[in-house]
Amino acid sequence: MPSADEMKQMMEMSKLNENHKILATTAGTFSYVVKMYMDPSGKPSETTGTATRKTIMDGRYVSGEYSGNFKMPGPDGKMQSMKFIGMSMDGYDNVKKKFVSGWVDNMGTGIMMIEGTYAAATKAFTYTGDYEMMPGMHAKVREVIKMTDKGMTMEYYEDRGQGETKSMEIDYTKKK
Repeated sequence: MPSADEMKQMMEMSKLNENHKILATTAGTFSYVVKMYMDPSGKPSETTGTATRKTIMDGRYVSGEYSGNFKMPGPDGKMQSMKFIGMSMDGYDNVKKKFVSGWVDNMGTGIMMIEGTYAAATKAFTYTGDYEMMPGMHAKVREVIKMTDKGMTMEYYEDRGQGETKSMEIDYTKKK
């Protein structure tokens, strides 16, 4: 059983702060355009979709649901369209003193967990983590989310051991 001091500390750690208010600015309904860079030197493929991001649990988290069509190489190597569904859960962890984010989608079975910071001067969140997309295919990942006048942008970088490359860019436009 936790002591009275431990209970007091747990209650203190559960309080909302300015970081939760900053995270809440990412809530809304968005249309988005995704650019995927399968070949860093080639032209990206583009797809579109919608995202709904809501604050939940009294503003402690922002839950996101994403849907659209994704262009991916099929078994024959030719590009094909597939339905895409994704979910995110973002928060500010008072214990770690970091922003935290989890991601799942219908293109895998893993949960990507990343942690990061927020820079007020650039209105940008920067998250980092490690992810194993397929057995033995480990990647260090970095995600930069910038708040803009029309919504936000996200750039996603991967390093699979040969140096960091941008593999995805998303431009979110907030719906009125």
